Amino acid sequence: MAKRYVYFFGDGKADGNASMKNLLGGKGANLAEMAGHAQLKLPVPPGFTITTEVCTLYYANNRKYPKELKPQVESALARVE
Repeated sequence: MAKRYVYFFGDGKADGNASMKNLLGGKGANLAEMAGHAQLKLPVPPGFTITTEVCTLYYANNRKYPKELKPQVESALARVE
């Protein structure tokens, strides 16, 4: 199974939450928390976050993205549409 690099949020659901700041970054984790928290019910527009791991991998691999990233981003874009 491919490593997960993209996390969706919106429509009252989120793949992540506030406890995932190291993976999603501060903004990504907080957006996920606002979008997916059952009691907050904030109207967060759908979107997605690319993990902080991707940045680390990009620089560690001669400025090349992981091959699994592109299909994950395309899938997330389709979901946002």
